[in-house]
Amino acid sequence: MSKINDLIKKLCPNGVEYKKLREIGDTFTGLSGKSKNDFVDGNARFITYTNIYNNPAVRLDLDDMVIIKENDNQNELKYGDILVAGSSENLEDSGMISVVCEEPKENIYLNSFCFGFRLNDEYKDKLIPGFSKHIFRSASFRNQIVSCSFGVTRYNLNKKMFLDLTVPIPPLEVQEEIVRILDKFGELEAELEAELEAELEARKSQYEFWHGQLFNKAGNTKIADVFRRLKGTSITAGTMKEIEDPEGDIRIFAGGQTAVNARVESINKPNIIDVPCVIVQSRGLIDFIYYDKPCTFKNEMWAYTCDNQITVKYLYYYLKNNVQYFRTIGSQMGSMPQISLPVTEKYNIYLPSLDEQKRIVNILDKFDTLVNDITSGIPAEIELRRQQYEYYRNKLLNFEELKAN
Repeated sequence: MSKINDLIKKLCPNGVEYKKLREIGDTFTGLSGKSKNDFVDGNARFITYTNIYNNPAVRLDLDDMVIIKENDNQNELKYGDILVAGSSENLEDSGMISVVCEEPKENIYLNSFCFGFRLNDEYKDKLIPGFSKHIFRSASFRNQIVSCSFGVTRYNLNKKMFLDLTVPIPPLEVQEEIVRILDKFGELEAELEAELEAELEARKSQYEFWHGQLFNKAGNTKIADVFRRLKGTSITAGTMKEIEDPEGDIRIFAGGQTAVNARVESINKPNIIDVPCVIVQSRGLIDFIYYDKPCTFKNEMWAYTCDNQITVKYLYYYLKNNVQYFRTIGSQMGSMPQISLPVTEKYNIYLPSLDEQKRIVNILDKFDTLVNDITSGIPAEIELRRQQYEYYRNKLLNFEELKAN
């Protein structure tokens, strides 16, 4: 950072020149008017919006590029071209950008869902691709580009407004030093993230191992003999959407990952569960949820509880360890996987002493926190590294603008 500061003081002490994109280049379109026949036995490749989203610096060895037949040099990509995803499903991703940072060794084109920006002759040597790669994904530029995207279910970028966006053009020495720092930082961040991902996988394996070891005894107790069954509420997906309130105190569960919060007055009081319970997701993706706050669920599901919270949590871990058994039964019930009430009511679990239950729950709670909790453990460390990289990138790319005389 000190070298950057010294370079800025030396080469641009009064600020950095900012230019509108229309002053330094122009847009060009991707391929259009093509039929399936143009994509058979071709002699070139094209880049899709998926490549742009996933690759800040576009390289030519991406597996999902497709062979096409094309001879129109106007659309052929060149070193330094800035590639823009002109359409997206959400506002935050609108106008995501990648840069061709390697000299193309073959013909390569942009597909029709994207467009490109090419520097004119005056500026193609004033903005190096490595710097473009970072500046066009910086927070300041992303804020600009989102402001010229419009839509409801899909967001499209307005090209005229895009050309009015501004970017800094610092001296080449400053650009090169920033690229050196950020590329190195990115490499270190990627290496560390890979190590953390490997550690996370190792912990997951440990977690699964302990699950198997701790629940390796044959069942001796039917669920229905120990646990009290709880009913949910009669509610549709449409009603859940209507009463959804992020500030609500009641969590309503449906199938899969679907869940909303609602206010107490939106649910019939007898249908609100205010004790720790294990919810049985009995249709679709069959699974089990442990929840210890006020909740309810669609009445096609059910839940179990008992007087001791440790035993309830123990049941949750036991069922999760055997979830594949229930999914296998569910898959035999027709086109929609589902299990009936007797499948869990009559299911035998091994129920040891309360002290042993507590020991098992404590072990698995620690693993669960380490592996899954985004606020602690390895996932949080991975997210922290990503945030650090974003912080330093945005700090390095925040230039004081040169004032007009």
